[in-house]
Amino acid sequence: MFWLRLPIPLHKTPITYSTPNTTISSNSNHYSHQNYLPYSSKPVTKRSTISMVVKHEVNGESFSELEPLPGELKAELMPKHVAVIMDGNGRWAKMKGLPVSTGHVAGMDSFKRMLELCSCWGIKVLTIFAFSSDNWKRPKVEVDFLFDLLERLIHSQIENWKRKGIKVSVIGDTSKLPISLQRIITSAEENTKKNSKFQLIMAVNYGGKLDVVQACKRVVKKVKDELILLEDIDENILEKELETNCTEFPYPDLLIRTSGELRVSNFLLWQLAYTEFFFHKKLWPDFGKDEFTEALISFQHRRKRHGR
Repeated sequence: MFWLRLPIPLHKTPITYSTPNTTISSNSNHYSHQNYLPYSSKPVTKRSTISMVVKHEVNGESFSELEPLPGELKAELMPKHVAVIMDGNGRWAKMKGLPVSTGHVAGMDSFKRMLELCSCWGIKVLTIFAFSSDNWKRPKVEVDFLFDLLERLIHSQIENWKRKGIKVSVIGDTSKLPISLQRIITSAEENTKKNSKFQLIMAVNYGGKLDVVQACKRVVKKVKDELILLEDIDENILEKELETNCTEFPYPDLLIRTSGELRVSNFLLWQLAYTEFFFHKKLWPDFGKDEFTEALISFQHRRKRHGR
């Protein structure tokens, strides 16, 4: 069952982003990642807010967070594993007359917000499609920017993730990534491997078909090495060789894709066999707390039969 929401109209008018140190206009080809401010059509004014610590229990664990679980959601029905195809960064930027790179920066802000919500609301695993094995077809300047942005994200967040108990895992063929990015990925995985509150899985240079092919090759090698018999091969044997064997919950309960596209684009093909899908018209940089809550409400209202 798909739940589609009508898009919010976007008007192609000149837009200005401002911070004390920089200004980005719709006619500019320059941006600053550190000083980037999400889009607003109105002047930004600072308001004082009061945060209240809210305690709730999910799957037998007690959480005390600054981000309360929305009243429309039931803690006991929260998905354990959410997967996201973060689609629409480039279109978001182009619709505003901005460089595509600015859209990717805005998309990274949306990702960090979702990560925060997932860890606060008792979800155990978040898997994001950060870079598909098909994305090499994009312009080299965009690919290089995406890798640089991912590297800066991980470098800036490692200590924060360690402190919050977030374990980082990366799936995909990382051997083709820039050496500096490979090193920062290795460092993040090593420094967070003992964390157990929440797991972030980043699919980088990942393809679902290749994942299955590589798993088959590993099984064949085990047969060749006489570690298992041909007759022993079943779904469980194959599943243990998939890249998602890095997590206790390898099968997403919910897959979210933004920008109105209705396909899975070679993402976690085996693992999505019984996953609930949620497609939303909004482009990824505009997908926030309200839209995520909407996706979770949709998930909690569905009956999961699994063939019964």
